[in-house]
Amino acid sequence: MSAREPASRSRLVYGCMGLGGPWGSSHYGPAEVDHAAAAIEAARSIGIDRFDHADIYRGGTSESVFGEVIARSAGLRGQLWIQSKVGIRLGEDGLDAYYDLSAAAIRSRVEGILARLRTDYLDLLLLHRPDPLLDPAEVGAAVVRLLEEGTIRAIGVSNFSAAQMQALADHLPAPLAANQLELSLGRPDFVESGILVNHPEGAAVSFPHGTLEHCARTGAEVQAWSPLAGGRFTGRTTPASGSADDRTRADLATADLVRRMAEERGTTPEAVVLGWLMRHPARIAPVIGSATPERIRACAGAEDVAQSMSRPEWYALLAAARGRRVP
Repeated sequence: MSAREPASRSRLVYGCMGLGGPWGSSHYGPAEVDHAAAAIEAARSIGIDRFDHADIYRGGTSESVFGEVIARSAGLRGQLWIQSKVGIRLGEDGLDAYYDLSAAAIRSRVEGILARLRTDYLDLLLLHRPDPLLDPAEVGAAVVRLLEEGTIRAIGVSNFSAAQMQALADHLPAPLAANQLELSLGRPDFVESGILVNHPEGAAVSFPHGTLEHCARTGAEVQAWSPLAGGRFTGRTTPASGSADDRTRADLATADLVRRMAEERGTTPEAVVLGWLMRHPARIAPVIGSATPERIRACAGAEDVAQSMSRPEWYALLAAARGRRVP
């Protein structure tokens, strides 16, 4: 086994967007590094060895504090699988945000990531968002150079449709390794895009139809960002006082069902919510984003829930979250 490869690759991924201090500040100190170290240790304590970044998280300080933690411990880098993302520019050139997947931008952004993470390679580079000005041949050539140099070990995408993946893959030497998408019990349109084929409600579903099937066919891992839906079903968020709209009632009913399932299994609501997602045959890898060690550890056992969850239980959670029956 290469010294660059962690001993295992966990199904869960730890998302580092909550590390590095406040958004909009490029400054951090020992407290932020210690906080990052505690989060990383909590993730590793439940078997997570994969860590997700993006060059825009906390203005780059998420990667910087992570790099500080790596520098503290000799040999730690070789035990971790690290991925990061490029393609979004924030607060540059007089714009709030725009996308840039030009060859020059990809290279310069990767170089910045490596410097902040204090490493000489990424296990996986993801293209963060589709860029309308993306030239697949130009991107393919840039990626090939990075792969040949060993700067990155694999390439994937985030928030791409099947058609966008294929257009890019035609210019790459190997299949795309992953696609990271918003998938959760609170955002079940990835399920509805299949269920509602030839159904009037299907017209309102925004998830790009066929994307999960394309990933399965090509071997791209499906990663889920925001898999806990912001804590809507785990008791981590509280509906507004006096609110009684249909969405709030559905969330409360779903949270109650999640709690009962967790109690029956002797596990946590987080494990149930993640287990529901992981029960799907796409073998979804959730990217959990909490910066609180206690909540990170609460995600342990999600795979056990996925393996034990019955088909009726899975559909019961889907129906509760939708606030109506499954058609």
